[in-house]
Amino acid sequence: MPYSKGDVSKGASLFKTRCAQCHTLGAGEPHKVGPNLHGVFGRQSGQAEGYSYTAANVNKGVHWDENSMFEYLENPKKYIPGTKMAFAGLKKDKDRNDLIAYLKEATA
Repeated sequence: MPYSKGDVSKGASLFKTRCAQCHTLGAGEPHKVGPNLHGVFGRQSGQAEGYSYTAANVNKGVHWDENSMFEYLENPKKYIPGTKMAFAGLKKDKDRNDLIAYLKEATA
């Protein structure tokens, strides 16, 4: 199932509880355990300036859009074998749609 528009406010809540401990979103904010996600849509995997990625992320060459992010967030370690992202993923399509809707607004 491909991405479909989610609920931004529910996505914000998911980000706060599931992602914010490792990622920042605003332009110029520092990287944490994971990279700052500002500008992630339209970028290739492993390309956030100043963040030390695994070779798996750099070499995967994913172009981040709604559909690739939808697949990735279901099971990051399966989508990019060798990633250091410890997050197990979001199994529910609705949760992934909501999170992506929020990320699209918050990282633009």
